Amino acid sequence: MFQLRGGGGFTLIEMLLVMAVIGIMLAIGVPMMSAWSLSNKAAAASGMYMEGFQLARQQALSHNAASRIVLSPLADGRLNWQVDLCFPTSAVPCSDASGGWSTTTTAADGDPQAGTAFTSVLRTADALPSADVLQPILVPEGSTSIYFTSQGWVNTAVAKRLVQIKLVPTANYSQIPASAVVVNLAGTASKCNPDAAIVAADSRYCSP
Repeated sequence: MFQLRGGGGFTLIEMLLVMAVIGIMLAIGVPMMSAWSLSNKAAAASGMYMEGFQLARQQALSHNAASRIVLSPLADGRLNWQVDLCFPTSAVPCSDASGGWSTTTTAADGDPQAGTAFTSVLRTADALPSADVLQPILVPEGSTSIYFTSQGWVNTAVAKRLVQIKLVPTANYSQIPASAVVVNLAGTASKCNPDAAIVAADSRYCSP
């Protein structure tokens, strides 16, 4: 029989068999690894927004200030978030239209913490699945922000407040589970499943 090299070498047939096995393993393994990686990224999406909502509330409490989280879209539909602080005065309240809000480079007007003053925190959605894989849906439609009082409660005086962000897979990626993060009036954020049945026994249900 033909040998690629003398003595203890592999035969051509053995080599072809090894290559065939490797090809089969790659054909099975690569798609599975790709799906696993995509699922992990999708799961990280709800965690990213959960972090933002929690940070906004925590900063309001720790600084005794007003805070907000604002979601802004990338060109492909994914959503960044930014947490800002504001110190209201009797003359200038902190609202969606007024107040000396912090930016990513400048502390809020009147921040008493001087050298350790808070500058806005920005998190980009670059690492998340694209919107043609995982569609972010804001509830109610058209809302993009949540404002918090210095006590950590949601400021209901600000119109069109965000209540929930849903992360819904598109038709071609239905194997990825949907997820959501909801924020109640007390300012507490929690993860939930928008597809869960509306029954009291299912703790994953997204309450309105």
